Amino acid sequence: MTPTVLPMTGNVGAEIINADVRNDEHWPIIRQAFIEHSVITIRAQDITPDDHIAFAQRWGDINVNRFFTPLDTHPNIAVVLKNPEDTSAIGEMWHTDHSYDTAPAMCSILHAIDLPPYGGDTCFSSQYAAYDALSDSMKTFLGGLNAWHSSRHAFGAATTDHEQYQGGRLHNAEKATQDALHPVVITHPLSGRKAVYVNPDFTTHIEGLAKEESKALLSFLFAHCQNPDFQCRVRWQEGDITMWDNRALWHKAINDYAGHRRYMHRITVEGCALSA
Repeated sequence: MTPTVLPMTGNVGAEIINADVRNDEHWPIIRQAFIEHSVITIRAQDITPDDHIAFAQRWGDINVNRFFTPLDTHPNIAVVLKNPEDTSAIGEMWHTDHSYDTAPAMCSILHAIDLPPYGGDTCFSSQYAAYDALSDSMKTFLGGLNAWHSSRHAFGAATTDHEQYQGGRLHNAEKATQDALHPVVITHPLSGRKAVYVNPDFTTHIEGLAKEESKALLSFLFAHCQNPDFQCRVRWQEGDITMWDNRALWHKAINDYAGHRRYMHRITVEGCALSA
């Protein structure tokens, strides 16, 4: 069967049915949908970890995450887990993966293995749409700015008393030493479109502005970029693969399934340095 691409909203996201990530003939359709929609959910994928890795390698080199616990049998795959007794979920704050790296990750590819009976959705917000909705004067102003991103406050030593470290879901706090400077507005390396590139979890301050100026501008951008008009929400089914473009989106995990287990495998694909 030929894959069918079904847009989720007018601004972002698509569902793909009748696709198989192992099928070479389906690859061009999946790739184009990813470029056009930024986040795609490929339904009903009955794949092994080796299949997951092979699909990820179509996009580029795999980035082995420093902080997530790896799958015992496949160290290139990170485990994303919330046990029934856990109160917090990884990734509850709006963020974009690896923005603290000098060459941020291209995409993340998440495979649903074991899901709760309800809840556990993932929300996404288009930073293309966020940029497009700004006034021309604000676009011009932001176009001359750069912002610092850091892993230190999110994954560093000060966070090791958190449940996620204590329970073994995260590790290597001593490796949280990354700081990176990126344009506040980037030109996307695949689509050529402009996107806002700051996020609440990892962006610390805007270079060249006074502390209060930076705080006020980031507060405005963080609120603006969360507009529901820019968002879509993925409701998972077991076997789904959802992959998203870290240069074009924010995402966050919804933690609304207390007392239930949610278990997924994630692969992150290397990206490139970003430019305005």
